[in-house]
Amino acid sequence: MINPDQHRIPTGIEPHTPALDLLEGVDLSGKTAVVTGGHSGIGLETTRALAAKGARIIVPARNAKSAGEALASVPGEIQIASMDLSDLSTVKSFGNEMRDSLSALHILINNAGVMACPPGQTKSGWETQFGTNHLGHMALTLELLPLLRSALSSRVVCLSSTGHAVSDIHWEDPNFRDHDYDKWQAYGQSKTANALFAVGLDQREKANDLRAYAVHPGGIFTNLQRHLPEEEMVILGWKNEDGTIPPRVQKSFKTPAAGASTSVFAATSTALNHIGGVYCEDCDVADVAEPDTPRYHKVRPYAVDTEAADRLWSLSMELLGDA
Repeated sequence: MINPDQHRIPTGIEPHTPALDLLEGVDLSGKTAVVTGGHSGIGLETTRALAAKGARIIVPARNAKSAGEALASVPGEIQIASMDLSDLSTVKSFGNEMRDSLSALHILINNAGVMACPPGQTKSGWETQFGTNHLGHMALTLELLPLLRSALSSRVVCLSSTGHAVSDIHWEDPNFRDHDYDKWQAYGQSKTANALFAVGLDQREKANDLRAYAVHPGGIFTNLQRHLPEEEMVILGWKNEDGTIPPRVQKSFKTPAAGASTSVFAATSTALNHIGGVYCEDCDVADVAEPDTPRYHKVRPYAVDTEAADRLWSLSMELLGDA
């Protein structure tokens, strides 16, 4: 079954609106937010926008030193902490640190991720993209759940992607142990998992006034493409052979500041006060894709199906329990 709220509102917000502009008139004083990957790309712009409106931001990062350097010039109350989503021991340590130091958490933005990386495994033996993008963030969210509940009204934002349209969950072999690894299938699976996790979390926690959302930020050039060689960027149509950006891409891709806007929308907008468990794009709830919908638009039904969300929840809890 698909959430009946999974359709455009519409909000009327221009899709390329920078995140800070989206928050005009919003006061986040007294709110605390955790933003994974909040020191680079759209994560940094998410941190910048929320901090500018008075929120206290905590940014967990694999390399706390480089994260601190990246955020040194960003105004506001920003704290850096050490955590690696591919290593659950650090996720648990971060969770302990947060529960010891905070009384409540109002916003969690699961923004960090990897894309189209070479074959690899996390410390727990999971395929890197599924283990980092989905299972790492699920483990983090569960660690922070007591704080999110204590906020009385809180939101969790899970960064998905139009890449979810590449692949459903490989239910029988999510870690590519029994079939050949394909980096785009693995990425697509992880982004579908991010969307389904938001659906499943919202189902379980909305009674506690904790709402969850999946977000497609849009096409943006960031460090996320670090594993893609130039020739593949050309094949994908994102660059010309001479390294320049085609006009079509210049028009459709967003700046990091605009790419952060849908995350900020999901985390703060009053338009979503009574809506949760939905996939958002371009500062609005997305429509459900039809079979002939181009890949870069809307959300595939399998990524917002409540029964699939329950199935993924059970599978993920089993994997996390074995870690």
